[in-house]
Parts: sequence; structure tokens; C-alpha cells
Amino acid sequence: MSSTENRLDEGGAVGESLLRQIPSVDELLGREALRALEARLGRRLVVDATRKVLQSLRARISNGTLAKVSVEMLEKEIVAATEKTAELSLRPVINATGVILHTNLGRAPLAPEAVEHLVEAATRYSNLEYDLARGERGKRDAHTDRLFAQLLGAEMTLVVNNNAAAVFLALNTLAAEGEVIVSRGELIEIGGSFRIPDICSKSGATLREVGTTNRTRIADYAAAINERTRALMRVHPSNFRVVGFTERPALDELVNLARQHSLPLIEDLGSGCLVDVAPMGIRDEPPAGASLKAGVDVVTFSGDKLLGGPQAGILTGKKEWLAKIRSNPLFRALRVDKLTIAALEATVALYQRGDLSAIPSFRMIQMPAEEIGARAARLAQKIDGRGGLRAEVREGESVIGGGSTPGQSLPTRLLAVTHAGHSAQELEQSLRRNSPPVLARVENDLVLLDLRTVFAEQDEEIARAFERLA
Repeated sequence: MSSTENRLDEGGAVGESLLRQIPSVDELLGREALRALEARLGRRLVVDATRKVLQSLRARISNGTLAKVSVEMLEKEIVAATEKTAELSLRPVINATGVILHTNLGRAPLAPEAVEHLVEAATRYSNLEYDLARGERGKRDAHTDRLFAQLLGAEMTLVVNNNAAAVFLALNTLAAEGEVIVSRGELIEIGGSFRIPDICSKSGATLREVGTTNRTRIADYAAAINERTRALMRVHPSNFRVVGFTERPALDELVNLARQHSLPLIEDLGSGCLVDVAPMGIRDEPPAGASLKAGVDVVTFSGDKLLGGPQAGILTGKKEWLAKIRSNPLFRALRVDKLTIAALEATVALYQRGDLSAIPSFRMIQMPAEEIGARAARLAQKIDGRGGLRAEVREGESVIGGGSTPGQSLPTRLLAVTHAGHSAQELEQSLRRNSPPVLARVENDLVLLDLRTVFAEQDEEIARAFERLA
């Protein structure tokens, strides 16, 4: 027999010996550590994890990658596997990207007041559709309708599950089987393949394009109006900018044209700006109230962008048209639940009080670069020189994101980190696998963290994440 055959026989014998040492599922489940795990997380998860660990163990023994079996090792693997399975998939993360309304990270974080009201509504019964004054059934719209009336001067407001639904519902109600006139320069697509032409088509309305990509005049709208026209539509370019030789009708021109022909004017503002944000350095984001004051009939926008609330689509404006939209059977299919109403009501109430600093996204927008730089410098001092890490503060830019304020940025200070033994991509991956995950940017072989989007109490957790790496 050759030496090679001898080694194969010896390996097979070792494998058989190790396989015989594997304890049974029942034997493992009887151990104190796993009994405690079962009491905490339930028997089914522990049993499933135990079987998977044993299956993996047998595979490792068979392919020769494991030379020793111990019950203690198995216990640790089973505990780790069970706890990983028991973890909820939706997890909080630390957003150090500098993108305030990060679509992939849930857009606007809610104000504590909104969370408190949401929890209250979720854990108790509420007057969601009950009129306490009259002692009879009411409408869920009442809770937000009154706030938008006071804040924006709206005659009526409806809330559905997102802005795409709001636009769809408005078109399906007011323009189905007819034409809606829109400028070619406003046929936008935003994240998630929300295209105005597609929404229009699905709503049952026919899209009538006027003008060109960069120039549309009021005469183009006027010339397109015919017996099949049901509405005029204006779309705010919330996620792109056309620069150079551009032209679009003034809002009052469209309002006057719509009135001359007794047509509703629908305006999709998208990002949901409720106040003038120009003093904050944000340009070209018209407040919804200004559009209503100008005479727009139906204004639609999102709840979780610049508004700073939960995901929702708001339709607000004149009662004549909003009442028709509410009577559409599709409204019931698209309406929101009590949790969204509670969070939105509490958020809009903060606007009424003039307490914008209580809304996290506004607080981040208004945060001075100097304040961010001071926090970054304190973190750099804790990180720099530890275990191959180098950290320094650099100039940079934050963005609002979420399909808002395209081409605009906010000056910030960035924490730039490198590691002597790892690439920037490896360092970013390690931060992403931290618990909680820390999400950063990678540019020019640097890991960049922008603390504008990091809550102050999370700074220490970022320091701990780097300590683990070091």
C-alpha cells in the first residue's frame, strides 16, 4: 500500500472517530446553557439551530477541515446561530453618510413627539373614526385635516400611503378617460421607478405633452386644451435641474388658465416643504402653502421628505376637488392606518408651534459645520493612532437627498479614517458589520464619516466600533 493510501485511510479513521463523538440533539438541548437559551427564545429556534450546526459539523469533519469536536464549541455555535436567527431583520443603523433624507435608510427620522404619539395610538384604543363630540362614527381624515387647514389654509386634506398614490388618485379621479396636460420638461422619474407618464397611464388619464424639455410657455398649455382636457398638471423638479436656456410658465399663469376653462390645476410638489427653507440655504423648494395661496386646486407631496414625518402622500387644496377624490373607491385602498396618522399629526403640530428644531431632519439641515467639526475632532482624537488607524478632520459636503434639493449641498466637516493594514473598502465593510451597523462613504481610499446625520449620542458608539477594529 502506498503512503498516499495510508494517509487517506488514517484521515478516514479520524473522521469516523470524530463523527462518533458528536452528541445527539437531545443531549445538547439538555445542557444548562441551551435550556436557558430555549427559555429566552423558544424551543423551535434552538432545535433548528442545533440541527443546522450539527449538519455543518458533519460536513466539516467529512471534508477534513475539522480535527476536534467539543461540546463547549458546539454550545457557542448553537447560541450564536440561534441569536442570529432570532434577530429582527429591520434594524437601526448609524447613518454617517451625510445624506439627511436617505431613501435606503428610511428617509426622515421621526421627532420624539411623533414617536410618543404613535406609541400611544398603537398601544391603546383611540378615536380614529369616532366623533367624541357627537358620539357617533367620524372620519379619520379629521385628525390631520384640521392641522393642514390651520397651517396652510387648505380647505380639505387627505392622506394616503405615499406620494405616488396621491398623484395616481388625483389623476384617476379628476382626469380618467380624458387628457391631463403636462410640460415635457416635467415628465420626471424618481427612485423606485416612479414615472409621471406611467402613473398617468395607469390612472386612466391620457397624457398630453406640451412644450420642449427645456422650454414650455403658457401658450403651449392653452393651445393643447380641447374638449377631452380634464386637468392641467405641474410637477416640481424635485430630483433634477435643467440649466441654461430654460423657461416654464409662472404659477399664476397656470392658475388663471385653469380657471378660464374651469379645469382643476394639480401640482405635485414631491418633497413636502411646508415652510420657507430659503433662509436655511435651500433654494427652489416652494412651500405647499404658497401654491394653495396662489390658487392651485390640488397639491400633492410626501410626508417623509422635507416635511420630516412618516411615509405618506398628502393631497391638500380645494374642497370641490378633494371631496371628489375622497369619494373614489380607490381612496379606501390607499388610505393610511392610525400609526401614520398619529405620527403625521404630531409632526405637523410641531410646525404649528414653530418648533422646527424638534424635527430631526430640520435640526440636521440647520446644524453649523463648526459644530459638526468639533464633534469630528473629538472622535478623531479617540481614534487616531490606535491599532493602525489614522483619523483627521476634512472639509466636505452633506446633501439633503430623498429626491429633494438636487444640485445643492451643505458645507460640513468630515472624519476621514484610514487603516495601515486594511483598504478603505475593508474598513467600511467592518463598520457596516458592527452592531449597530455604521454606514459611511468611501472616496479616494478614505472612509468618510459625516456626523451631520449622526445623533450626538451615537458618537460614542462610533468610537467603540473603531476600538473593536483596532
